[in-house]
Amino acid sequence: MLRYLPFLIVLALWIYAFIDCLNTPEEEVRHLPKVVWVIIVLLFGEVLIGPVAWLAVGKVRKGARGGSGSTPSEWHRGHKQDWVAPDDNPDFLKSLKDENAKDESMMKDWEADLRRREEELKQRDEGGPEDPTPPKP
Repeated sequence: MLRYLPFLIVLALWIYAFIDCLNTPEEEVRHLPKVVWVIIVLLFGEVLIGPVAWLAVGKVRKGARGGSGSTPSEWHRGHKQDWVAPDDNPDFLKSLKDENAKDESMMKDWEADLRRREEELKQRDEGGPEDPTPPKP
């Protein structure tokens, strides 16, 4: 089993370099066009020259130092938190109060309309003089 290990490592590196080369945007490829790098990785993959060359000099690598926000902790230090939880957001809480006030006024209007209609039905049933609509024959 150990005699296959070098072959598997070479194959894994070859596949990784090939997929990395294909997924890299054209503007991040250095020294040669992307198509040439793909051909180099494919042709010289068995002897590791192509994949190692691609990983060493073919792609712009972002180092851990010098770049702004290269690590998650540096990125979090440099960026202000834009998202605020709804229960901490005063604009959201104000919009809830406004919606509640609007809903309450709508409910009062509906209740008043319901009372008015009930009164009209009562008067119509009693046949009172204030009956606005005469019965239909």
